[in-house]
Amino acid sequence: MAPYYANASCDPFLSAESPCVFGTYSRYAVAVHSPADAIRTIQFAHDRNIRLVIRNTGHDWSGKSTGAGSLAIWTHHLKNVTVYDYASAHYTGKAMKMGAGVQAFEAYAAAHASDVVVLGGECPTVGLAGGYTQGGGHSALSSKFGLAADQVLELEVIDGAGQYLVATRDNDQQDLYWALSGGGGGTYGVVLSMTVKAHPEMHTTGAKLKFSRQGTSAGRYWHAIEAYHQTLPEIVDAGIVSIAQFDKDSFAINPITAPGVTESRVRELLSPLIMKLEALGIGYELDIRQFPTYFDHVQAMFSPIGTASFQYGSRLIPRASIAENNSALTQAFVKAAEDGCSFFSVALNASRPGEEAFNSVSPIWRSTLLHAVIQVAWDPLAPWASMESKAAMITSDYVREFEAVAPGGGAYINEADPRDANFKENYYGGNYDSLLRIKDKYDPFQVFYALTGVGSHRQYVHSDGRLCARSG
Repeated sequence: MAPYYANASCDPFLSAESPCVFGTYSRYAVAVHSPADAIRTIQFAHDRNIRLVIRNTGHDWSGKSTGAGSLAIWTHHLKNVTVYDYASAHYTGKAMKMGAGVQAFEAYAAAHASDVVVLGGECPTVGLAGGYTQGGGHSALSSKFGLAADQVLELEVIDGAGQYLVATRDNDQQDLYWALSGGGGGTYGVVLSMTVKAHPEMHTTGAKLKFSRQGTSAGRYWHAIEAYHQTLPEIVDAGIVSIAQFDKDSFAINPITAPGVTESRVRELLSPLIMKLEALGIGYELDIRQFPTYFDHVQAMFSPIGTASFQYGSRLIPRASIAENNSALTQAFVKAAEDGCSFFSVALNASRPGEEAFNSVSPIWRSTLLHAVIQVAWDPLAPWASMESKAAMITSDYVREFEAVAPGGGAYINEADPRDANFKENYYGGNYDSLLRIKDKYDPFQVFYALTGVGSHRQYVHSDGRLCARSG
């Protein structure tokens, strides 16, 4: 959970004398084990006008799984996983049905045991059926198979009227299927399970590369990062995803994931960048290894996620922006880095599903080359006003800089600036009005609210934490 939306309540980094209050945490949670549990909870909240939130693990950057005075539908115990043969008009092959509580590491292990792979996030503890997939979901396999939302076959859902539904591309709930596959989580209904495509296991090459500013000039260091971005089109078009973390002092690819690609081919694709580093006189460390399976690659090459907390903004950078405006993009990174920001980025080609995709993923994803995230470290000991000021700078300064150099882009729902006044276009890419009609159909009583979610423009959070309807 983003610390801003935890309201600094009961923070373990603060002194024992600091006050501990509920803040934005849910007051009560219902551990859902069956459809009936979710139906009764929705009805209870509706009858008593209680704010309702949906959560599994609570991985959430934008306050969707918390709410002052709320009742939480907790899906974490829905852990069933089944791999089976699936057949429909649009897909025939292996599939995985998973409960809404299943996390990435559990899905990966179950898939590996059946000699298949499924898409999940880079953080192994994120749940898959909730906001991750419902918000689109980038993956280390996205350049080969598309986004997580592109894999969805079926969803078991309890809607805002308390109806149990199974939504597929082919049945009467086709519109709900479309909305839940990319249109954002926490606002259309409670997903109890999700069935997704499972792809054959394959050999996978992984790579890590790191270099630093030490021993070189700032200009050369940033020129090397610019060269990295220049190499990305050929890399991602080979079915590869590259994840990078960097700031003003150091840069690391951590890692490259190349499913079905040989070690020699990865070396060939990285050679222009390596040659540039050597020409600039920048030392580097390079580790390239080929693994017999994707599962082995994940176990070996994905480092444990640290405990540091940040505030975020992001931009989906179109391929054309890097081809035509790479130097200006570099300067946007430089400006934010000089103010203390750090970055992580995901380079991918999510265009592979093409015309076959039937979902509400923002069309901007299909031309995106780089998902760039701007981070400001969260200091638990700093005054609250200081952290709010830094968050405001992300919105007013840094994200605006990236918008200027990457026109035609947008933002990834799950990893974006929650203060974005233009979230309808930046997050949903022209789908918002269609999604709103579906929201109203399946949540006629407006039981579900999620910050920057579809329909959220009708409500606001009062300074005392209450969720209030906007007038007019």
